[in-house]
Amino acid sequence: MNYLQYFQHAKNAQQEMLRLSNETIDLILTDLANEIRNKTSFLLEENQKDLNRMPTDDPKYDRLLLSEHRISAIASDIEHVAHLKNPIGGILESRTLPNKLHIEKVRVPLGVISVIYEARPNVTLDVFALCFKTGNVTLLKGGSDAAFSNTAIVKIIQTVLERHNVSPKVVTLLPAEREATEALLQAVGYVDVLIPRGSQQLINYVRTASKIPVIETGAGIVHTYFDVSADVEKGKAIIHNAKTRRVSVCNSLDCLLVHKERLADLALLTEPLSHKEVELFADEESYRQLESHYPQHLLRQAEESHFGTEFLSLKLAIKVVKDIDDALTHIAQYSSKHSEAIIAENPETIARFLHTVDAAAVYANVSTAFTDGAQFGLGAEIGISTQKLHARGPMGLEELTSYKWIVRGDGQIRE
Repeated sequence: MNYLQYFQHAKNAQQEMLRLSNETIDLILTDLANEIRNKTSFLLEENQKDLNRMPTDDPKYDRLLLSEHRISAIASDIEHVAHLKNPIGGILESRTLPNKLHIEKVRVPLGVISVIYEARPNVTLDVFALCFKTGNVTLLKGGSDAAFSNTAIVKIIQTVLERHNVSPKVVTLLPAEREATEALLQAVGYVDVLIPRGSQQLINYVRTASKIPVIETGAGIVHTYFDVSADVEKGKAIIHNAKTRRVSVCNSLDCLLVHKERLADLALLTEPLSHKEVELFADEESYRQLESHYPQHLLRQAEESHFGTEFLSLKLAIKVVKDIDDALTHIAQYSSKHSEAIIAENPETIARFLHTVDAAAVYANVSTAFTDGAQFGLGAEIGISTQKLHARGPMGLEELTSYKWIVRGDGQIRE
């Protein structure tokens, strides 16, 4: 198949995006939110076709699943994006030089943004809403697991665009086959930035093979450190929420670090997890502590491989640490630089943790489940960047922009 036509259409659509006013963009997004609600039954039917092909115990099943509640939430996020201030055209710097040149640094769209993602149909709408708001063309490469869902969603988006006399080419869904991914990775001159969302394997492949600039939205290997000064009730609630709220998302808890002087509280901290059938992989000290308190069929002795693993399921590693230094060392070794948390009451300990830990989002006495664009007030997110160049953490509207220098003069020449 000739994929070049898809890339050319996307590139050509840039000019149309630049002609749209903020008012038109917001009107279309609002209309899209309403259309998504109206087409809930259709979306659920198409999503069920995808679900029927995936085992229910697959960690990706929950990500693939759409429900009336989730569709309603997605529509609300789109409306939220519509009401946010558009950063495009914003002046970042402005100055007049001694030679009377007036220089402005102005936000502009990145251009054509492509996202490669796996079984997450909500990403289709989140990405389009954020890209469209910021004047970017959207080029989507979803996985075959969500082919029916993604096709249905893009069909709805394009119907709304045509209703407002906007080219449907401002959003394109590439075919689901792997060959389309390989072609996309070589689309130099057509695609401005490529964002992979999915497994570490997918991200590593894209980073290695792409000739297009890549923004990594990495896997989440997430830790929470329970300090000697921590409050048990806070800790119990935070750990339970971070682990069990949604196990298939990248901000869910993977490893609990416990100060050795609080080992006696471990049974209390983990007790709520047993009700959700969370399987624990405990190091030697924590295993001995939990042997007579945690259900035996859910308690395992940890192996080295369990530390540094993103479980994406009802599994949790536990390690006892000597002090905060030990905790910081462990996190530095195994973290994916996504989300890390401390539970503590000592302000100096908290300050040190927040200052030292190298991650996109660092928390004190808060569940890591909050690493999310909507929760951060961004409306939605195109992904959570774990790198440091251009963007870091949840990527909202501003992260989908670049800038250009605009220079105004009156005949000046340089000697």
